[in-house]
Amino acid sequence: MEHTELLQSFGLAKNEARIYETLLREGELSVGAIANESGVHRRNTYDTLNRLLEKGLVFEILESKENRYQAVPPSRFAEMIEEHQSDLEKNLPELERLYQEVPQKEATYILRGIEGWKAYMRDIIRVGQDDYIMAGKGVWAHPKLKKFATQMTTAAAKKGIHFHVLFDADAREDAQEVIEFLKPKYKFLPKGFESHSAFEVFGDHIVFLTDNKNAEINEDYTITVIINQKLADSFRTWFKLIWGVSTLPKK
Repeated sequence: MEHTELLQSFGLAKNEARIYETLLREGELSVGAIANESGVHRRNTYDTLNRLLEKGLVFEILESKENRYQAVPPSRFAEMIEEHQSDLEKNLPELERLYQEVPQKEATYILRGIEGWKAYMRDIIRVGQDDYIMAGKGVWAHPKLKKFATQMTTAAAKKGIHFHVLFDADAREDAQEVIEFLKPKYKFLPKGFESHSAFEVFGDHIVFLTDNKNAEINEDYTITVIINQKLADSFRTWFKLIWGVSTLPKK
């Protein structure tokens, strides 16, 4: 099935996506024909069709011998997304309140790849405090991340979050693109101190990023997050020490 993964990203289970796509391609079908064309076992086809009926993605055509099923137009997905967005906007303040009322405990966890990068970026916005970045490589400008990064910088500006970046000396070319939309206070580390790693500090979070040389990111990209207020305060102090001896950007 050509569009199964896309349909799953809209919230459908795999069998739901296969059956919906089958009905899009073939038009109205009986249960037996749906099972044959979609590759979904017949006994699972009934349950899957019932779920699609509940979601309003399929309708049933009643006939004397055997009922048939037909897909509704794909524009239904846009309606579903709007409905979910409306529900989210209405309930998000209360959900955020519940989250904020629970004290953050010390913790350590590992994130990976692009989705991991997005996850800790959202934490920056949630925490709402200035971000200090050591040994920046310009990863924010990576083509796969730039759109999301731009959204995050807009959100950060609304919350009054400022960025302070010490870039690697050899990251000047990649840094310029980041500087354009991040608009940080920035300097460059001295030559000879380049590395394959970086760290960030915001609020009580310390984030260690490995294997991010030359503004690259892939699914092996590893991000270690530590939540510890005293440790974060120490890293912020060390950042400010190194900031004081680093190179000002050339005008």
